[in-house]
Amino acid sequence: MTEVEWTIVALSLKVSIVAVLVTMPIAYGLAWVIARRRFPGRMLLDALVHLPLVLPPVVTGWLLLVLLGRNGAIGGWLYDALGITLVFHWTGAAVAAGVMALPLMVRAMRLSIEAVDRRLVGAARTLGASPFRAFLSITLPLSLPGIAAGAMLGFARSLGEFGATITFAANIAGETRTLPLAIYTGLQVPGSESAVARLAVISIVLSLGALLASEWLVRRSQGARAHVL
Repeated sequence: MTEVEWTIVALSLKVSIVAVLVTMPIAYGLAWVIARRRFPGRMLLDALVHLPLVLPPVVTGWLLLVLLGRNGAIGGWLYDALGITLVFHWTGAAVAAGVMALPLMVRAMRLSIEAVDRRLVGAARTLGASPFRAFLSITLPLSLPGIAAGAMLGFARSLGEFGATITFAANIAGETRTLPLAIYTGLQVPGSESAVARLAVISIVLSLGALLASEWLVRRSQGARAHVL
């Protein structure tokens, strides 16, 4: 592999890891609200969370551009108040990847939270634990495999993100050109077949490894829960 290809791989890993780390607490909070609370608009919230799965990624990228671009409602304030610019920067690629990975992360975490027996939480409350203490001692530990599985799914999804990234963060070499964008760029250049093949193989290996890790965590969680019961 060339130095440029190593740079692309390193940037893709950085973008994916940051996307997962930033999105994880948001995803878990949404998963907990959807799994444990009943309120008007719950179905709408669930639909909005999963909207990036069914929307064309280009539309998601355009919405991010409208909201977080230099002249966007949020992006303009970030730039004027904090000097933060997301468009045309690797952090913008991480935001786009995180938004696209959010539905998969929420789904995995929600299933894990729903699998936690409410009677255990109720028992902790009867023993004097506050709601927050019961959450920290019961719900959170028992849902950790789902959190890890969601993180692996989010990582795999972030590695493969293309449409929202190229729309929101552009395709800038060394800055936002992740593996999918580099493969797309290589396909436009005659004689780049070998480089495209190498990058494609790396993408497959990384994504497959993340998916296998996610499946292993889910199976381990199910086995441990069956053993306890």
